[in-house]
Amino acid sequence: MVSEVQEQLGDVLRGRFPQTSAETRVLLESMRPVEIATLLESIPPKARRVIWDLVDDDFSVQVLQFLHDDVSAELLETMNMAELVAIADELETDDFADLLQQLPQTMIRQVLDALDQSDRLRLEAVLSWPEDTAGGMMNTDTITVRPRHTADVVLRYLRLRKEMPETTDALIVVNDHDEYVGMLPLTALLTSDPSVNVREIMNSEAEAIEVDASATTVARIFAEQDLVSAAVVNHDGVVIGRITIDDVVDVIIEEADEAVLAPAGLDAEEDTFATARSTFPRRAIWLGINLITAFLASAVINAFEGTIEKVVALAVLMPIVASMGGIAGTQTLTLVIRGIALGHVARGNLRWLLSREFKVACLNGLFWAILVGFTTTWVFGDATLGIVLGIAMIINIITAAFAGTLLPGLLQRFGIDPAIAGGVILTTFTDVTGFFAFLGLATWAYA
Repeated sequence: MVSEVQEQLGDVLRGRFPQTSAETRVLLESMRPVEIATLLESIPPKARRVIWDLVDDDFSVQVLQFLHDDVSAELLETMNMAELVAIADELETDDFADLLQQLPQTMIRQVLDALDQSDRLRLEAVLSWPEDTAGGMMNTDTITVRPRHTADVVLRYLRLRKEMPETTDALIVVNDHDEYVGMLPLTALLTSDPSVNVREIMNSEAEAIEVDASATTVARIFAEQDLVSAAVVNHDGVVIGRITIDDVVDVIIEEADEAVLAPAGLDAEEDTFATARSTFPRRAIWLGINLITAFLASAVINAFEGTIEKVVALAVLMPIVASMGGIAGTQTLTLVIRGIALGHVARGNLRWLLSREFKVACLNGLFWAILVGFTTTWVFGDATLGIVLGIAMIINIITAAFAGTLLPGLLQRFGIDPAIAGGVILTTFTDVTGFFAFLGLATWAYA
């Protein structure tokens, strides 16, 4: 279905879209919101705005939820204040907060001022926390019950409400001070004797999530405990919201995208068809960082210019040392970053991991040093060159293993995402170390 609409986009770019707008509108009406979102993300901005104007108002809000941040921000900025306020009435608080955060602060303030007091307070509660925390993910629309109430009382209360929040699989049990006590599964409520108290059938072992817990931590808790929803509490243990599985799935998808794009310095929420003007500065920053690291490696090479002139084969073999160290370090770095994300790696077991990586690096370094050393000796007819290359390779692979193990923790300590910056720093480290070890040993050997 998406491809059928895409075939008509040539008319849009050539300014002849009105001739086919009726047919395209019919196609759009037969598509699901997620399909329309995929279509919007797969076309250039000019065609995107025309297609968006043809989307039925009943579907537009749902479509916005499936769009990446850059694309949704582009479309939101075309809406007037009345349209933005109308979105707030149709979306859950957490979903609307995610959309609202794509707008400039002045527009966010205007939208908040236009909402009624209850909606504004709920929205401000979510917006007060970073987007990648439990507070930023939570929905304030919760149903709480007291432990002393009977199942019959709770059921009558639910019937009076007539509606329940989406993805409600359990009710939150709180005491008289609204402090978290446990969860009451709806299955237990519906199958229990109506006269029993909530305290007798609730799950008191279900843990609440701290409001400042990271999104990664929230996703791990949901995965480990097979949760559909969980209560969110402040530092006093008071329930302030809940997180549902749909929000956690979004986090998992975003982290998967980041794992692929972050090493290249790309944003997981970046619009594939963003304009050259907006794409240029994002990529220029990382190209600039890479240029600085390249100058560092070049400076090391330049320091041994005399040695390279004396033994020209060094220039041919230098990339081998740097490449082997880079690959070995990247293997360790990736493993450690994954371990941190899953909660497997901590300060207590880091020493064991470091010891294991050292042993693996020694074995790999020795194996490949012997192989490459003999090959180099045979090709160039110089045993000294083969020995120098082998020793340099061992040194670089071992230091790369140490760097790959320790770097993620150090970056986290300084508030830097190791998935984004780890690869650049590690590559610089292995290049500089490899060149320095190889050329330094060669200078000593051929002095």
